[in-house]
Amino acid sequence: MTCQSSESQEAIEDARGADDGAGTEESDESRVASAMKELRKTGWYWGGLTANEAKEILQDSSEGSFLLRDSSQRDFLFTISAMTSAGPTNLRIEFRHGKFKLDSVVLVKPKLKQFDSVVHLVEHYVQLSRTGGRASPAPPGPNGTVQLLLTRPVYAAVPSLQHLCRIGINRSARRVQDLPIPNRLKDYLTDYAYGV
Repeated sequence: MTCQSSESQEAIEDARGADDGAGTEESDESRVASAMKELRKTGWYWGGLTANEAKEILQDSSEGSFLLRDSSQRDFLFTISAMTSAGPTNLRIEFRHGKFKLDSVVLVKPKLKQFDSVVHLVEHYVQLSRTGGRASPAPPGPNGTVQLLLTRPVYAAVPSLQHLCRIGINRSARRVQDLPIPNRLKDYLTDYAYGV
C-alpha cells in the first residue's frame, strides 16, 4: 500500500537531507523537510498511497473525511483525498516559492491562501469546514461542483491518547504557554501545535 514514484521519493529524500544553509530565508528544501517532519506526526499522512487506494479507504466514510498522501503527479508533492457528497475526490497541493496552497483553476489560484506548512494549510480548511458547516448535504452545483468539507481525518494507524489529547488542548487553548501546567507538557503541546 505504500508505493511511491521514484521522482517523488527522490524529491522527498533530497528535502530530508537538506541543510538550512546560511541565509535568513528558509530554503525550499528545508521547508519541504520541515513539512515532512510535521506530517509524520499527524497520523493522517499516508505516504505513497495511490489514488485508487485512497478512494477505497474513503469509500464508506462520511462526507468530510480526508487523508493526505504523496501526489502521484510529478509537479506536486502532496494530495488531499477527501470524501464529498459526490464521492471521493483528490486535491493537489502546490508548492511554489516556499509556500503551500491548493491547486485550482487559473482564475481562482491568485485568491487562494498560501501557507508555510502543509499541516497549517489542512488545519485552515478544517477550521473553515467546521465554522462554515451546513446542516444538510448541499446538492451539486451548476457545473457538477460539490462543496469540499474537511472535517474528520482518517488515520493511517490509531493515534496515541497523548496525541489526541494534545490536539484537543491545542484546539481549545489560545496560548499553551499561559496554561498552568509543567514546562515539559508545554513543550509536548507546542511540538505539534495544531488542532487537527
